[in-house]
Amino acid sequence: MTLIVGPGAEPVLANCVGQIRAALAAAEPDWLAPRRACDLLLPGGEAARAEAAARQAIGDAAIDVLVQPAAERRKRVFVADLESTIIENEMLDQLADFVGLRTHVAEITRRAMNGELDFATALAERVALLKGLPATVLDEAATRIRLMPGARTLLATLRSAGVRTALVSGGFTVFAERIAAELGFEQAVANRLDIADGRIAGTVAAPILTRDTKRETLLGLTRQHGVPLAATLAIGDGANDLPMLATAGLGVAFHAKPIVRESASHAISNFGLDSVLFLMGFTDRDIEQAAANDQSSAAKS
Repeated sequence: MTLIVGPGAEPVLANCVGQIRAALAAAEPDWLAPRRACDLLLPGGEAARAEAAARQAIGDAAIDVLVQPAAERRKRVFVADLESTIIENEMLDQLADFVGLRTHVAEITRRAMNGELDFATALAERVALLKGLPATVLDEAATRIRLMPGARTLLATLRSAGVRTALVSGGFTVFAERIAAELGFEQAVANRLDIADGRIAGTVAAPILTRDTKRETLLGLTRQHGVPLAATLAIGDGANDLPMLATAGLGVAFHAKPIVRESASHAISNFGLDSVLFLMGFTDRDIEQAAANDQSSAAKS
């Protein structure tokens, strides 16, 4: 069991850990980061009871609790959604600003990500509204991208550990490839926005990336690198991420839409992307060292 505390809840973590240990007769906690994250080793076959006891102890405190097998904890393949996961933005909503339709498009996005609309249909409807915009708005929209807190730290640490990484997005290559290059993802898979005569054509090139494509990308990486599914980690926030999350050895709903949070077996709701590293057993010292190595490498290049 890994407990990860959100901002403001640090003072209650130790008390919660004490209550959980008493309820489960668990051993002393292994502190991955003082006051922020710890592990509790549980007896085999006690996962459901352990999680229930933990949630009772935690109550309304901003503490995420995740239970997983100890075997294959240090994952070797990582696949991530882009929008509202690796970055804070939904880029179609950003592009809709240029035609004065952000509110309208954002509502379609919300419903699609919550599983209320067919993804491909919702994508086509939103992209059609952009027809005729100069392609230069794509670069302007890219300047508005905000990385999710902890994204750089997460990728730097995974790289240092030799984890194979892929970014998968129902959005567009023009943004996914940019972020993949910036953060060091090895691969980016996304939809290609059609451009004609320097303007957005209002269509997406076939084939459209779907929820099944995301899952297949994960499976393809396991075959390519000879990695068992148990050693894979996937993260996302929307309904089109659910098959990928369900297939991965560890599927994490990150600050996710309600349907995803309820359906996924694991969720992080109170901290940044770097908290994913605690699930893999990295300590704060491991993370700091990886960040230092990454900065050193960047300076040399």
